[in-house]
Amino acid sequence: MSATPFWLAGRAAVGDDEIVVKHPWDGREVGRASVPTEAQVEEAVAAAYAVRKEAAALPIHVRADALAHVARRLEERKEEIARLITGENGKPLLWARGEVGRAISVFRFAAEEARRWNGTAMRLDTDPAANGRLAYVAKVPHGVVLAITPFNFPLNLTAHKVAPAIAVGAPVIVKPAPKTPLSALILGEILAETNLPAGMVSVLPVPNERAAALTADDRLPVVSFTGSGPVGYAIQDSVPRKHVVLELGGNAAAVVCGDADLDWAAKRAALFSNYQAGQSCIAVQRVYAVGDVYERFVPKLVAEVESLITGDPWDDTTQVGPLIDEDAAKRVESWVDKSGGTVLTGGKRDGASYAPTVLTDVPENAEVSCEEIFGPVLLVERVADVEEAFAKVNSSQYGLQAGVFTRSLDVAFKAQRELEVGGVIIGDVPSYRADQMPYGGVKRSGVGREGVASTMADYTYDKVMVLTGLDL
Repeated sequence: MSATPFWLAGRAAVGDDEIVVKHPWDGREVGRASVPTEAQVEEAVAAAYAVRKEAAALPIHVRADALAHVARRLEERKEEIARLITGENGKPLLWARGEVGRAISVFRFAAEEARRWNGTAMRLDTDPAANGRLAYVAKVPHGVVLAITPFNFPLNLTAHKVAPAIAVGAPVIVKPAPKTPLSALILGEILAETNLPAGMVSVLPVPNERAAALTADDRLPVVSFTGSGPVGYAIQDSVPRKHVVLELGGNAAAVVCGDADLDWAAKRAALFSNYQAGQSCIAVQRVYAVGDVYERFVPKLVAEVESLITGDPWDDTTQVGPLIDEDAAKRVESWVDKSGGTVLTGGKRDGASYAPTVLTDVPENAEVSCEEIFGPVLLVERVADVEEAFAKVNSSQYGLQAGVFTRSLDVAFKAQRELEVGGVIIGDVPSYRADQMPYGGVKRSGVGREGVASTMADYTYDKVMVLTGLDL
């Protein structure tokens, strides 16, 4: 199998090494990615740095047209790309198709936001000393963006970094996860079809051990990383003077109140603790059922989990497929086995797959309770009231999103006030994300916000020009 070329400053290139990509379901080879040499990485960085001023000065219509082109081409090739995602990531086609659809939306949103991306004028003569003065505030890119992307959403999370960079006129270098480089490479192929300057986009599938040199490079002033907390914070600590955006882990909780639709809550919690095989930082990991809701809710939850269709990710009906590799499944198995909790369903591993699992009576200090399991495992616990539920949610070191199943506006606004998270989803699971909304966490879940407009703001700074002596 020949290696897929990488994208060096807008052109296809090959290096002197390869990454072999294997399908998590059965271990077969699904592709190869050419790995750039050190000299080729330097060429890409130098090209991005050299083109930064040209990129920032690109007319808005050029940026917007390029982004719209990517959205159209993703739509035209959506089934091919979905199957590529399933091949390298192992997620069922159901979710892979959804991921492509979301990436299409991200590039469409970015094209729309680019056309709205304007400076602002501010009259300064609100004070007598500033008569005849007007400020114009422009949004200026910090510079080249280094985008380090994870394996769990290899296309859409790359889109969330690349599309806003293009929209604001910032060159971008993508370092995809070594286990799933092919989706980012096909995005590089589509971007090479546009009229963007040659050095504006590079996709470099280098091994993780070579990423430190990229993060340390002063020509790359913005580092946008999605992945594990220890790696993210190590990056932040290593480059304290850079603009670092971190989308890190979660330990997402849902609260089921007495007025909730229990059938809906059980169905949603079951599905979204196990979608992507639980490999999502906002997958449901903890559920707190208030009062006597627990006795009525738990049987419904277990039944819904047991009804999920598991197995071959190539089957159109499969909802839960394998984890990214067998080591990931073994870690999940280990955490469950030593949790001290009661297994209500699941709890069994088969190669890289782990059965959708529900636990109860888990000690709060167990890894499966207080860390991010990143697997198809859900904990359910009884709490006395909403106050205790919210305290349990806030006891986590993470704070990405939380879900609250309630019909009460009072409880909804109480959740908004009190829960220490970046997003509160009322009437649904914490796994809900609209790609245009601000998305990110507090505490150990990271810094900064994604969502197209939010990322565009994060990649830029305000630059003020004051005009003097005007007849206003």
